Amino acid sequence: MTRAAVFLDRDGTLLDELGFLTRPEDVRLLPRAAQGVRALNEAELPVVVVTNQSGIARGLLSERELAAVHARLERELALEGARVDGFLHCPHHPEHGAPPLRQVCACRKPEPGLLFEAAARFGLDLSASWIVGDSARDLEAGRRAGVAGRVLVLTGKGRATLAELEREERARTQVADDLVEAAELVLARQGK
Repeated sequence: MTRAAVFLDRDGTLLDELGFLTRPEDVRLLPRAAQGVRALNEAELPVVVVTNQSGIARGLLSERELAAVHARLERELALEGARVDGFLHCPHHPEHGAPPLRQVCACRKPEPGLLFEAAARFGLDLSASWIVGDSARDLEAGRRAGVAGRVLVLTGKGRATLAELEREERARTQVADDLVEAAELVLARQGK
């Protein structure tokens, strides 16, 4: 049986936008981010983080170091009674690093590969799911994957993204001040 889920971008949506986050001690949850995740958890919606991490291709961090960053993120969320059900990342970049990490891939957002992988791995129904992020590439990945809804949060790069969205895309996109408001929008649309 497949089920709806909420896909979250990491940097600028859950965490402060720091450029390349390479050290666990630099993990900083955005205000109310854990509260938003907890609301989705309480509604029994799986929460999956999908994130571009070209710092791996660029040699700025290893897969092991990224895992340590995500472990710290999980601990910070747990302190506030929230959890993420899965982390998926794209380590590639089309122009930086050495092959095989330097490549055009299907998983680097705005490509939808991470969402397809999550759907297969966790038994998720993309057509009933949502993506929440602070950039146009997050929204586009959701559109290409056929998710039910897309929410642009005004944290991170969100305000600049909103100003640049074309009129048609803006009309199809929900906008929320932060992850709590995004969760409220999703839950209202899910009838929860």
